[in-house]
Amino acid sequence: MARRVVVALLGPVAWSPPGIDLKDWRTALAEDLVDLLATLAEVETAVAVTPADRWLADAVVWPGTVVHQVAEPTITAVLAALDGYDQAAVVAADAPDLPGLTLGKLLRPLTSRPVAVAPVEGGGPGLLGVASRLPVPDWLPAVDLDSAGPADLRRAAPAPAEVAVTPGWHRLRGPADLAALDPAVEGWEATRALLTGRPV
Repeated sequence: MARRVVVALLGPVAWSPPGIDLKDWRTALAEDLVDLLATLAEVETAVAVTPADRWLADAVVWPGTVVHQVAEPTITAVLAALDGYDQAAVVAADAPDLPGLTLGKLLRPLTSRPVAVAPVEGGGPGLLGVASRLPVPDWLPAVDLDSAGPADLRRAAPAPAEVAVTPGWHRLRGPADLAALDPAVEGWEATRALLTGRPV
């Protein structure tokens, strides 16, 4: 069986809802994603941060969780830091209500394709996550989750079919994205608490 890892990339967050401290917001988003990863079966989990954001990893990780420090918060930097795995997925930390099933669908194509990407729902640039066989294909470009799209990776590949596009999910990158959160969905407790004014 392939050894697989899913890594939460705790990258920069540029905004927070009115009345919510940016540091508290980042912590809640990261906590909810890390808690989700802890429920996944048949994969190992980890987080990745720049040295300046090590505090955030320390605030949200479970005991024993591996923390990778990377020079820049990009997919390619995270994938390069991984060792001993056959497959890896890196996902953005601002998707607190992300279903585990969506992560499974991101990894599934790696049985037949070297790379898979999950776009951000709702249009606009950006990716939810990228999965790759390891070692990373030498054609995989530097990927920024906030600006890259599936087409960027497909253009870089030897053939577009080398990159599978899987179902996407929304990210919380601005005020309009809050409407995508579904209160009926279980999980995302830390983010929910901040948004409703309940203590975390």
